[in-house]
Amino acid sequence: MRYENTVFGSLLKAVPRRRFATIVARHGGDKYVKGFSSWDHLVSLVFGQLGGLSSLREVETVWNAQAVHHYHLGSGPIRRSTLSDANRRRPSAVFAEVFAELSAMAAGALAREGQQVLRLIDATPIPLSRLHKWAEWNGRTRGLKTHVIYDPEADRPVHLEITAATVNDVVAGRRQPIEPGATYVVDKAYADYAWWQRLHESNVRLRVLTELPVGGDDRQTAAIESDSVVELASQQRLRLPISLRRIVLRREDDRLLTILSNDLDRSAGAIAALYRKRWQIELLFRWLKQHLKIRTFLGRSENAIRLQILAAMIAYLLLRIAARDSRSNLLALRFADLVRTRLFEHRSVTDLAKPPSTLHTAFDVQNQLTFAYP
Repeated sequence: MRYENTVFGSLLKAVPRRRFATIVARHGGDKYVKGFSSWDHLVSLVFGQLGGLSSLREVETVWNAQAVHHYHLGSGPIRRSTLSDANRRRPSAVFAEVFAELSAMAAGALAREGQQVLRLIDATPIPLSRLHKWAEWNGRTRGLKTHVIYDPEADRPVHLEITAATVNDVVAGRRQPIEPGATYVVDKAYADYAWWQRLHESNVRLRVLTELPVGGDDRQTAAIESDSVVELASQQRLRLPISLRRIVLRREDDRLLTILSNDLDRSAGAIAALYRKRWQIELLFRWLKQHLKIRTFLGRSENAIRLQILAAMIAYLLLRIAARDSRSNLLALRFADLVRTRLFEHRSVTDLAKPPSTLHTAFDVQNQLTFAYP
C-alpha cells in the first residue's frame, strides 16, 4: 500500500530542506543546542502554532504522544528544557530567512507579467507583561512591534520586521525594500517626505494646482467629495518636489477622509478602492492574533518571543501555500480549523473537508438466523 503523508507532513513539504540546511549553516543555527536541531525546533514551534498549544508542557506532551509520526517528519521527541534552551539561544535569523523563502513561494503562480503590484504597509503591537523586563514601554504598550508589507492579491506577508514597541512606524517603513512599479498604500503614521520621494522614483499645507472633475459614478459608489492636483506649500516644497493628488471622500460614519497620492493617472474611485484594500492588512493582524499563538508565549526572553512570532508567520504561509496548491475554496479560518483537528491523519490536504472513508467489514454475527438456499 502506498504511504500517504499526514496533513502536517504535507504542509512541511513546502519548506525546501536543502535551502533550510544552507540557512542553518549560514547563521550557525545548530551551534549551541546539541541534539535538538534547527529542523526539530522549527517543526515543534510550527506544530504548536497549528495545534493551538499554549505552553511548553503542552507542546511536549502532545508532540511526544505522536511518536509514531516523528520519523516521517524527520524529527523526534522533545523535552521542555531543551525547547526552552533552544528558544533562548537559537538565532532568530534562521526562522526569519525561512519566512522570506516561503513568502516568495507563496507568490508562486499568482505572479503575472504586467499585473498590478499592490503593497500594504502597516504595523501591529505585540503587548508583553511586566515579567518581560527587557521590553520597552512607548507610553501605550510594553513589548514589541511587528512591521509587515502585505500582498493582498496573494494573501501573503511579503516582508517582516520585528522591533521594540518604541520604534516609530515610519522609521521601520524607511528600511523596507522598495519594488519598482509597485503601488504602496499606507496610513498617516508613515508620513515622511524623504521616503515618499524615494517611493516616487498627514498634516501638511498644500497648494491647489488643479481641481479635477469628479465623475458621477465615483461620487456615487466611492463617495468622492473632491479631487485635486496639489503641491506642498512654501518651504515644504523643497522636501518633496513632486505633484500630488488630494482626494477627499466621505466614510461610512459620515466623517471626511483625505487621501494623498502621487498617482496622477488612476481615477479618484480607483485610488479610493486601493486605500480601502488597506484594511486587509488589519484583518491579517486580527486573524493572526485570534487564531495563532502570538498572545501567549513559550518563553520570556526576547529571542524566544521573536522565534514564536516568526513561527506564527511561517505557519500562516504554510497554510496559504497548502490551500493554494490543493485549490481549496474553503475560508482561511475553516481551512486552519480542519488542519488543526487532522494534523496527524494520513490524508491528502485536498480531502480535508471530506468525511473519513467508511470501511465495510464483514462481521460474523452469531445472533442472527442463517438461511441456506439450495
